[in-house]
Amino acid sequence: MTADLFSQTPLTEVFNALKADLIQEDGPRISTMRNYRFAIVPYDPKDEFALRREVRKLHTDLVSSGWMVLSINLQKLLLDRVRSQGEEFVRRLIEREKRTAGRSIDRAIQDLQTRLSPLIEGPDGIAADCSRLICSYAEEHPEAIDRTVAIIGRAGALYPFLRSSALLRHLDGRTQNVPVVLLYPGERRGDKGLSFMGQVDPDSDYRPRIY
Repeated sequence: MTADLFSQTPLTEVFNALKADLIQEDGPRISTMRNYRFAIVPYDPKDEFALRREVRKLHTDLVSSGWMVLSINLQKLLLDRVRSQGEEFVRRLIEREKRTAGRSIDRAIQDLQTRLSPLIEGPDGIAADCSRLICSYAEEHPEAIDRTVAIIGRAGALYPFLRSSALLRHLDGRTQNVPVVLLYPGERRGDKGLSFMGQVDPDSDYRPRIY
């Protein structure tokens, strides 16, 4: 028991609190608003692997409690969108990035943003892919919506192409009320400010509960 107490980490405490709020008898309490079931778990990007361990443990604990867990990998969704443009698009994108990076890394990143952002931003971008996965899952298990959670991870893959606040904003009203938890690599600044990857200016445009 003593060993368990001293092995607690800030991430462990956060996930314990999240689990406790999810498995309430009267339904998830990750938000004060019944029809807005979104929450954010911020973490230091260098703790990515520790976070994944906590996610696996949460997944196991929830399933053993009769829950259904939908895991959404934003890196996979991004790569699927890029590949959907065809092999020629990918080849030209890589070649252009290599040439531009030889002159300026910052310019290469800006160029990638210009070319990739239209694929992933807005209501028809990555948010639409997340919505499709969540709604499809909910339609297959309508009786379990109050015992289902969608965990969205690998958000770091979207940096610097998309702000996660925009992702959640475009998901609002498109999840069939399934609770959604976004794993957020970045820094918490102040009560409601979050800096994506610790690099972007703090964004306070968040309605979800921040753990």
